[in-house]
Amino acid sequence: MSVGNPDYRDSGLVFPPGFIFGAATASYQIEGAWNEDGRGPSIWDTFSHTPGLVVGGDTGDVADDHYHRLDEDLDLMASLNLDAYRFSISWSRIIPAGSGAVNQPGIDFYSRLVDGLIARGIKPIATPYHWDLPQPLEDAGGWPNRETAYRFAEYAAVIGAALGDRVDTWTTLNEPWCSAYLGYGSGAHAPGRTNSEDALKAVHHLNLAHGLAISELRKVATNDPLYSVTLNLHALRGVGDSGGEAVRRIDALANRAFTGPMLHGAYPADLLADTAEVTNWDFVLPGDADLIHQPIDILGVNYYSTTAVRLWDGFSEKSSVDGHKPAAGTSWPAADCVEFVRQEGPYTDMGWNIAPDGFEDLLLAVHHEFPDLPLMITENGAAFPDVVHDGRVHDVDRIDYLRRHVTAVHRSIEAGVDLRGYLAWSLLDNFEWAYGYTMRFGIVRVDYDTLLRTKKDSAHWYAELAASKRLPD
Repeated sequence: MSVGNPDYRDSGLVFPPGFIFGAATASYQIEGAWNEDGRGPSIWDTFSHTPGLVVGGDTGDVADDHYHRLDEDLDLMASLNLDAYRFSISWSRIIPAGSGAVNQPGIDFYSRLVDGLIARGIKPIATPYHWDLPQPLEDAGGWPNRETAYRFAEYAAVIGAALGDRVDTWTTLNEPWCSAYLGYGSGAHAPGRTNSEDALKAVHHLNLAHGLAISELRKVATNDPLYSVTLNLHALRGVGDSGGEAVRRIDALANRAFTGPMLHGAYPADLLADTAEVTNWDFVLPGDADLIHQPIDILGVNYYSTTAVRLWDGFSEKSSVDGHKPAAGTSWPAADCVEFVRQEGPYTDMGWNIAPDGFEDLLLAVHHEFPDLPLMITENGAAFPDVVHDGRVHDVDRIDYLRRHVTAVHRSIEAGVDLRGYLAWSLLDNFEWAYGYTMRFGIVRVDYDTLLRTKKDSAHWYAELAASKRLPD
């Protein structure tokens, strides 16, 4: 199908010199080798091995077997003309117990990855944390426990010392919203806990971990890298007369709970007031604001769809939504009066609406709030039910999605947004968290029986875009 608005079907658009096109992945989703070479268990190993929590009983035990197919995947990236590759590092592979002894084979793996990228002219963008907390730290309290932030800082110092002469960009955390609210609020993600106050404690300690890690990385890096964090800032749309208030409440919980302390130096007053019945925030200690509010060079923005909200008077089936946006009143502390409204299609296979105009609106809003902070699109992509025909995957819907969203990026640049690059999610089909292997986001298909990689039509389209910096016809 074509989901095109003519405004987003422009071809021949040229991107500025130095603009980066790349791709992104996450360690647990692609690496496999879950118990090899000294790697310890993470919360996602535990979660995926618990019956009933992941579709089909799928696990990341093998995933794409990237750990054993590193050179093949590096050559694949080079063939796609990627300027940059964003990968995450498995904390459990570096420090198996979460603290203490360092596992040299884990460091060696990521060192080979970084060296292989550089040898192929691809910038390494490293994310120390993409949701896979070592299980021993969860057993000690997880992200609701303040000590976890200090263990993360120690880990950042270790991996920073090992790779800090070569990594181009460090982005401390990926989507701490998911780690806090889905992991400790709704239970939809590992570790699967459901406690509103714990979710807010996790928010704070993730913010603290970010600030502490930036400080540690700055001490050990020797190649003048960029420092960043990646947030899945919610593009919110109010519905009806109550939409404005609903947007304010969710904006406080989803966006400003992170941008406030990280970028402004304080939690927003309305967030504290909205959540007063859940917690008194006594876990925020004197001096924490300064620890969190560390200067960064670039902000990573992940975008997939918009979120429509309004106030409601009681439980409604409409409040249950898909994917990253769980039911109101479960993962959203103090937001049980907000209804998440299903929007008009078209939709991706995840049930998320396709809205490149929301992408543009979000980028302009972030730029307006932080005009001196450059932005990087660190994830954008779509899952569709790909079909293999004569050895090819003709994923016209994904190409259309990418074209329209890349066009929105270009329009944002023309409007004055300082955007430095775009990283497609994802390089490979992979383990899609609680959805297991039922959702395919990759521009490269992975046959989960043979692990054969096949470039989809979208990969060929993206390779042309990356090489020419011009939107292909």
